[in-house]
Formats: sequence, structure tokens, C-alpha cells
Amino acid sequence: MESDTKTICVRDIMTKNVICVDASVPANQAAKMMEDTGVGSIIVTEKNTPVGIITDRDFAIKVAAHAYPIDTPVKRIMSSPLYSITPGESVWMIADFMATRGIRKLPVIDDDKVVGIVTATDIVNRFAHATNDEMKRMYHHELAKIYN
Repeated sequence: MESDTKTICVRDIMTKNVICVDASVPANQAAKMMEDTGVGSIIVTEKNTPVGIITDRDFAIKVAAHAYPIDTPVKRIMSSPLYSITPGESVWMIADFMATRGIRKLPVIDDDKVVGIVTATDIVNRFAHATNDEMKRMYHHELAKIYN
């Protein structure tokens, strides 16, 4: 575990194995990839540039609830614009960013390449293992936002 004086960065908690697909891939193929690999999201790219994310929730809402055909390109059902973060960002800062925007998954981009993903679950797990000093710093950070 990190020392109490170290800021916990995204790189410390991110999942490094991320699946990316082209925007033209059919939804059923992307869903099968998610099932086969046990992931809850896939980054959607156009010309190798990340442009969106498709999650299990997108399938439930957009494909099932709106009766999109199963071969609909993922570009039609992805969440966009794609918010992203860098590996060196503070976990506490991105937790706030995700909470204020209702985002559950954020791709980690470094040198224009997807190098990982951070989920709300990753952050909750990190909070669960935070030391007292880390929790105090987070508390003071939140208070400073309220009073400044």
C-alpha cells in the first residue's frame, strides 16, 4: 500500500487491459466480446482515436429498451463525447469528476493511446482501503471546495 504522504494516482488503481473496437462493429459482436472477456465496457474508436464508450448499461437501455437491431453499429449506441483522464491524475479528483457528471467508467489516455480504465468500483475499493491520513486529506479537500 502507498505511504500516507503519497498522492494516489489513477495509474495505481486502473485496469490496464482495455478492449477497443471500431465504431462500425455491430452491437451483437461487441456484446459477445464483453461476455467472452468479462468486461463491462468497451472503448469505441474511429481511425484508432477513442471517440466513445459502450457499456452494459448502454446495451440495456439503447438496444433492449429502444429495440435497436442487434447488428446496429456501436457508434449509434455508444456514450459520447468521451471523457478521459491521464495516468498521473489524483484518484480523489477523478472521483469528484465522476460523481458530478454521473460517470461510472473513464478511459485512461496517455500519448493519445488508451492505456487503462478506471471504474467507480475501482475508486470505492480504493476508498475502502484508505488510511486515516488519506481520509483526512480527502475530507479537508472536500471542505476546501465548499468554503472557497
